[in-house]
Amino acid sequence: MAERLPTRRERYRQETLAEIKQLAMQQVIQGGTEALSLNAIAKAMGMSGAALYRYFASRDDLLAELIVDAYHDLADVLQAAARQGAPPMARFRGVMGAYRTWALAEPHRYRLVFSSPIGSGQLEPGRVIPAAQRSMDVFLSVLAAVSGSPPAAAVPSGLRTQLEAWHARSGAPALPPDVLLRALLAWTRLHGVLSLELDGHLTATGIDPALVYQAEVDILATGQ
Repeated sequence: MAERLPTRRERYRQETLAEIKQLAMQQVIQGGTEALSLNAIAKAMGMSGAALYRYFASRDDLLAELIVDAYHDLADVLQAAARQGAPPMARFRGVMGAYRTWALAEPHRYRLVFSSPIGSGQLEPGRVIPAAQRSMDVFLSVLAAVSGSPPAAAVPSGLRTQLEAWHARSGAPALPPDVLLRALLAWTRLHGVLSLELDGHLTATGIDPALVYQAEVDILATGQ
């Protein structure tokens, strides 16, 4: 059965959505999320405000769409790096490297999702959290494959309970607490390095951010 081609109206709608989101991201880049204005976008596109509201019900609706798009793009990159059939450690290092590559290529989108409370799911959690979970699932999968060598440190009981509750909310199959802890540490530690690099703090020290990041990946690879 031949695949149905989009109609002219559907193509126009998709093109308009893409242009709206492009202009919205430009506003965020120039002035932060506070600068996002549906009226300004409508004016730039030669549309009425009422016409634009047929695409996005509110400013928050559009902002959530930018966040969801960024999370899905990151997850796609990480999934591509987690090559099936490759040795577990190669998959792990590939994913960790892809995380930094994406952050450096998309610094404004990275900051939108990881350096702002709205990227955590406070805004439109029903849409944002599932999108965010995709990239975390990749972290978990590659860490689970290498978690047996060497063994991870014992997880404190209080933290164990919180990690298990956090993972249970995702609906994914259960994983050992040490894997969950390593995933959380990988995320927080690598995010710390990337944030310092993106904001220029590591460059000011004269230390190569790439070497610092690689050192963190090496430490995480040993389960420390």
